[in-house]
Formats: sequence, C-alpha cells, structure tokens
Amino acid sequence: MGAVRSKSRLIAILFVALLPTTSALEIALASQLRASDALIELEVKGRAPKTGYERDLFGSPWSDVDRNGCDTRNDVLLRDLIAKTFESPRDRCVIVEGLLIDPYSGEKIEFTRGRVTSLAVQIDHVVSLSNAWQTGAFRWSEEKRKRFANDPLNLLAVKGSLNSQKRDGDAATWLPPRRSFRCPYVARQIAVKVSYDLWLTPPEKSAMERVLESCPNQRIPRS
Repeated sequence: MGAVRSKSRLIAILFVALLPTTSALEIALASQLRASDALIELEVKGRAPKTGYERDLFGSPWSDVDRNGCDTRNDVLLRDLIAKTFESPRDRCVIVEGLLIDPYSGEKIEFTRGRVTSLAVQIDHVVSLSNAWQTGAFRWSEEKRKRFANDPLNLLAVKGSLNSQKRDGDAATWLPPRRSFRCPYVARQIAVKVSYDLWLTPPEKSAMERVLESCPNQRIPRS
C-alpha cells in the first residue's frame, strides 16, 4: 500500500512539473516523498550524446525569470548568505559582503563582491546543464531550458573551487567532500530530475542508491 501511495504522489508531482507555468515551489508534494521512493520510479537509460550542447541554449546566465527586480544569481546569494551587507539600503538585490557556510565543505567562506573576489562563492547547478542536456533537456523548449537554468531548486551558493572541481559531474563522478551533506545533495538531484522528468544513467542511479543506504528516510526538498 505504501509503495502505491508513493507512486501516486510521484505521478502527481510529474504532472504538475510538466505544466508550463510550474515553479519549483509547486512541487511541494515532493517533500512528502522519501528520496529513495522517488529514485525507484525515475527512468534509467544511457546518456544521450552531448552533440549540440551550448550554455546559451539555456538562456542568458542569471536572468530575472521571476521578475522581482533581482537576477537569479543575486536571489540565490540573498537566500544562502548570512551577515549580508547591501550596496544600498533601498536595494536588497546587490550584496557587497556576506558569509557563506558552504554546504559542500562546511567551511565559512567570506564573500566580497568584485571581479576576482566574487569567485570565492559561486552558484552551482546541482544537476548540471550538461547533464540535463544529455538526460532529456535536448528535446525541451527554449523557455523550459531557461526556467531550469534559473530554478532555485537546482541552485546552491557554494565554495568556488569545489564548483570548479565538480564541473558537470553527476553523482557517479562527484559528491561533496562533506559526507554529512551527501544525502541532502543526492535528494536535491532526485527532486530536480523528478520535477523536470529527466532520466538517470545506470552508474548515476547506483551511486545515488549507495548514498541513500545511510539515510533511508531522507526526504526530497521543497525548494
């Protein structure tokens, strides 16, 4: 009975996720699912060719897709940094200084806006754009790819060097060095794949299963 309920919830999530006006918040049903339950239902097959992939196919980097006056990068910094100082008291988009408790390493990273200093804190696509392209996004519309690239569910502010180290790796090739964050990290990747109906490769699924063995009750995040 529990498996039937889980599958029904997942079907409902996928239906909502495929609606054209859906945002990450609209898949809140996913928070009721264990990551391991959702993982079972995701399609598994080989990676599609990377042929034709370009970053520009996912829209201009850091668009203001929610039209709140701040681009996506600044939205994520606002969400993930603490002890923030703003460029202007009237403009809470541009952060000039802040502190990141890096989820991937657990380290405290000071953020200072600047051409070079900003690189210390970067925004990671938890499911990389390249991975998405090769697991289903190659057949999406331009609007859906842009939405994916700017979806807060798939974005985390992280230590810049670890973002560079990860590149476009999936769970089979890269996991956060901070072991206590591996379960939430994999659960977020699963949430993204469920939301956007992306498939998994066999090694990717096996890696996720190994991680989730240590946290069978890990839930899929809301956002």
